[in-house]
Amino acid sequence: MKVLFIGDIVGSLGVDMVKEWLPKLKEQYKPQATIVNGENAAGGRGITEKIYKELLQAGVDLVTMGNHTWDQKEIFDFIDNEKKLIRPANYPNNNVTPGKGLAYININQLKLAVINLHGRSFMGDFEDPFRVGQELVDEARMVTPHIFIDFHAEATSEKEAMGWFMDGKVSAVVGTHTHVQTNDSRILPQGTAYQTDVGMTGFYDGILGMKKDPILQKFQTQMPNRFEVPETGRKRLNGCYIDIDNTTGKAKTIKNIRIDDDMPFFN
Repeated sequence: MKVLFIGDIVGSLGVDMVKEWLPKLKEQYKPQATIVNGENAAGGRGITEKIYKELLQAGVDLVTMGNHTWDQKEIFDFIDNEKKLIRPANYPNNNVTPGKGLAYININQLKLAVINLHGRSFMGDFEDPFRVGQELVDEARMVTPHIFIDFHAEATSEKEAMGWFMDGKVSAVVGTHTHVQTNDSRILPQGTAYQTDVGMTGFYDGILGMKKDPILQKFQTQMPNRFEVPETGRKRLNGCYIDIDNTTGKAKTIKNIRIDDDMPFFN
């Protein structure tokens, strides 16, 4: 089972990058499941139904979310009806929160379970992602041993802890949210693919996908400033490719994907 995951899509440039490069990535890696994190797709904050459908039309099989899940109010109108959109599963009172945190992708006679979890360190009040994650893994393993977790979290230590906690229980734990691709992709001893953060897809010449000048001014003056996602400029795509054993659900390979002017796809 081959899985392609693309990290935080930021704004229209990020969406454009997916549309441009996903066909080439599919030709190169031949993934049977393509997952993207879309929580920044609408101008850096949330996702709209239009953008969600554009991503599906571009060849995405499932969209995960994060701390900006509710930033576009229209999401309340469609999230409950969409089977290919999930949000973090560990919201307080999760049973009454719109949407869901677990979904399945059918791959021939197999299924890939995809779980979205949210970190707590520096991230606000959420239920314990380790407890909720274990509950969802137990549920998913009744259906399939192939389980992918997008852990949307700030702290590297919390992400590493989740990787070790889930080692041998799931096929992959990959981190999102910090927008900087980490060079630590590996297969943990019990067969779980891990990467602290897969990075972001969007504006290349900024800070975390946003225009750099307002952010620089805020750091230098400590005065409030409006952060903006540009609609033109150089772009990047960050992600990872994971090969999972069809029988055991254990990962065999994890590979970083980075496409930008300094790391072109075609050398």
